[in-house]
Amino acid sequence: MSDPPRRVPRHERITLRGLEHHLTRWGPDSPAPWVLLHGWADTSDTFQFVVDAFAADHPIVAPDWRGFGRSAWQGGPYYFPEYLADLEALLEAVSPDAPATLIGHSMGGNLACLYGGVRPDRVARIVNLEGIGMRRTRPDEAPERYRRWLDELRTPPEFARFDSLDRFAAVLRRRNPRLTEPRAAFIAASWSRPLADGGWVVSADPAHKFVNPVLYRREEAEACWRAVTAPMLVLLGAASDAVRQLGEDAGEPYLRAHHPTAEVVTVPDAGHMLHHDAPEAVARLIETFLAGGAS
Repeated sequence: MSDPPRRVPRHERITLRGLEHHLTRWGPDSPAPWVLLHGWADTSDTFQFVVDAFAADHPIVAPDWRGFGRSAWQGGPYYFPEYLADLEALLEAVSPDAPATLIGHSMGGNLACLYGGVRPDRVARIVNLEGIGMRRTRPDEAPERYRRWLDELRTPPEFARFDSLDRFAAVLRRRNPRLTEPRAAFIAASWSRPLADGGWVVSADPAHKFVNPVLYRREEAEACWRAVTAPMLVLLGAASDAVRQLGEDAGEPYLRAHHPTAEVVTVPDAGHMLHHDAPEAVARLIETFLAGGAS
């Protein structure tokens, strides 16, 4: 069983660009809240561990991206620029008159950095939890990528089904031994929805699993990152597979070159899901950075 939250979340619905989104809020109301952006297949709920670890109550709003968690499905393929437009619509709703503080993990961190370069006047500060891009691609990969995409259109991918939440939590702990039992139970409940037959399935639109037929162009992302003017904190997990797989493209010299406003900090005993693995350390680093002090 998961532990009860120290800071109780509030939930609401908002329509962004014609699609209903779920929002989680913590702390006092504010015309300029911190905006927390989750990663692929995650939900806003699992920022709870970091929110509970903050030393003070902060105004926070966290959306479920379209097709994830309790936000609506769009009924077709998902493409990355859609999330950029959703983020802009969200900021117009929750921080219309002040540049935003963006705190993003993985996909959410990538979006925060892209948006910070595209709309530098709308972003005050960025905390980037391993939003470090994807591996570089080569043009000669295109035929196989299109082939795979066409094959998936014939046999659409699905998310996993589990017989119980306990089973799902056990799978999460096997994949990430750093998770405590209570945290694994909380995440399993946050990432799933019940089925009529008593089972549980990942609470996300299976269309997210379609491979993108358009190759990722890291050079374009880098151009956006270099245009960011907001102060940035980049947090990396010391045991992160994502960092290891990217190699030099996730090293401190590279990150400092392409994120010229960034401070880079490695969090001990944390993998890619560092907000799950080491929420106390992550919370301390975030609060110190956003208060304007040294980490």
